[in-house]
Amino acid sequence: MFNQLETSSPHFRAVLRIVAGVLFLAHGVVKLFGFPEGAQPGQVEILSLFGIGAILELVGGSLLVLGAFTRPVAFILAGEMAVAYWMFHAPSSPYPAVNGGDAAILFCFIFLYLLAAGAGSWSVDARLRKAS
Repeated sequence: MFNQLETSSPHFRAVLRIVAGVLFLAHGVVKLFGFPEGAQPGQVEILSLFGIGAILELVGGSLLVLGAFTRPVAFILAGEMAVAYWMFHAPSSPYPAVNGGDAAILFCFIFLYLLAAGAGSWSVDARLRKAS
């Protein structure tokens, strides 16, 4: 049974990449456009840390969903999440469950995994590898 799972590893990695990308993309959409209704307002100053983070989430999340440039994108997004945690969450409490930084930590380590492991199957990166 575990051998069958081992051969499915690239597919599971792709699912993890796609789900993380969609969730990350959703954060950017909320910050930039205030969608869905009732979410945080979409009035973000683009050249602020919050605005730059929102752009990274929108563009980076989209690229992850597609599996395009996965390793460099994952590197940048892991850094963004580390900065987000240490600048915005950690100062209020050292405990992630209290300071609301759980998602930032999880995203950071998922992105570090994708940096090391690559996009998996079902990706632009995999298609480009096959073509060359």
